[in-house]
Amino acid sequence: MKKLIASLCILATLSCNSTSGGGYKKAEDAQDAGTLFIRSTLDGDFDKAAFYLLKDTTNQLLFDKQQANYKEMSGKEKSSQKAATIRPVAITTENDSTTLYKYYQTSNPADTTTLRIVRRQDTWLVDLKSVIKM
Repeated sequence: MKKLIASLCILATLSCNSTSGGGYKKAEDAQDAGTLFIRSTLDGDFDKAAFYLLKDTTNQLLFDKQQANYKEMSGKEKSSQKAATIRPVAITTENDSTTLYKYYQTSNPADTTTLRIVRRQDTWLVDLKSVIKM
């Protein structure tokens, strides 16, 4: 009986840990959050990308559009994105809770994008609204 209870406790602990945030690691800083978000979207891993997204209505709408655009891509375009390298152009700290991450990715080097990365409750998250404001 003790073994059964101990097994159930271990199982419950493991299941709680694995579902918390999908098992993704918290970004250590703004650059880490930006890189993890961008890499996830290039790879088509939108569950992981959502983990690094600032949650609000506008960001969710933009994120849903980004997912829809990815689904419409050809297999060749998706492969090109997965093979792409992220090239930071400038990472600029605006204040202690906001950083601008300007980058391009090698599958489309002519398109430079700037993301705003914000710190909320000790967590760095991507604010997609910054893309439409810049």
